[in-house]
Amino acid sequence: MRHLLNYMITRILLAIPMVFIMVTLIFVVLRVMPGDPVSAMLGGHAPQRVIDARKLALGLDKPITVQYVEYLGQLVRLDLGNSMVFNEKVSTPIIEKLPATIELTVFGLLVSLGLGIPLGAYAARRRRTGRDFGIRLYANVVYCIPVFWMGLLLQLVFGVFLSWFPVSGRTSPRVDVSTFSHTGFYIIDTLRIGSLAAFGDVMWHLVLPAVTLGIVLSGIFVRLTRANMLDVLKSDYILAARARGIPERRVVYNHGLRNALIPIVTMLGLQFALLLAGAILTESTFSWPGMGRLLLERIYLRDYPVIQGVIIVYTLFVSAVSLVVDLLYAVIDPRVKY
Repeated sequence: MRHLLNYMITRILLAIPMVFIMVTLIFVVLRVMPGDPVSAMLGGHAPQRVIDARKLALGLDKPITVQYVEYLGQLVRLDLGNSMVFNEKVSTPIIEKLPATIELTVFGLLVSLGLGIPLGAYAARRRRTGRDFGIRLYANVVYCIPVFWMGLLLQLVFGVFLSWFPVSGRTSPRVDVSTFSHTGFYIIDTLRIGSLAAFGDVMWHLVLPAVTLGIVLSGIFVRLTRANMLDVLKSDYILAARARGIPERRVVYNHGLRNALIPIVTMLGLQFALLLAGAILTESTFSWPGMGRLLLERIYLRDYPVIQGVIIVYTLFVSAVSLVVDLLYAVIDPRVKY
């Protein structure tokens, strides 16, 4: 337990320079990009004296090194700053939009794992058969499909032609969000007040975005699960289990799959960053009011502080998930030592 605690502390300390590097990169890149955020904010036709006055008010007239030091001082105080476009703290829209992105990412991950791991294990069990070929073909195809194209396709088929699912938003217009929204997590909030109708509506709106995100990323887990399962099924303990007469299904799923999960869990941590990136395009496609749409909107408006704040939050999430994944090793495989 002491070794595990030391490992956790070490990983948390190592996350600090990673966040620092990311903050530095995004800060510099935003300020060396062509274009003037103040001119874009004022419409591009404002007099120069108005532009200069606005830059002075926002502190953009200072040298970039001074701006950088001041921004680091804000971060040390856990202050992400103020929006350049709207009269609000950067943390205000982030807190408002973050729950929607977390819900979409979590359910997209569940769909991805729910498809990828069983299909990969089944393909390994039926290796070199038509079913194995079909599953591998599915994995290669969905891996190559852009997430926005998959979203548009599902919208067209299941939203427009069949009218089974809504194609945008988190709730229907008839649902009064103010009656249950407390934490921002609509699923939790609707269950908290016991409104099954609102809960069903929230879940119904979540289906297409989560399936879009999950299907595109499931191909990675199909291929990874199949490859690791094939290696595990060649192990001596698998041969011994078969020699004892244990049914093949139980050998594959009870004995083989558990030991093939370690590299899958590793990939899970790495894919979380891709899930967040995919969520940006998915949110844009489905008009999902999350962090992805917020980021795209503020990039268009050149709202530097909000862009930086969103990237920092993404970085912290990826670091936290990587830490949790590493700690899961000890649960999955007791041989892992820290």
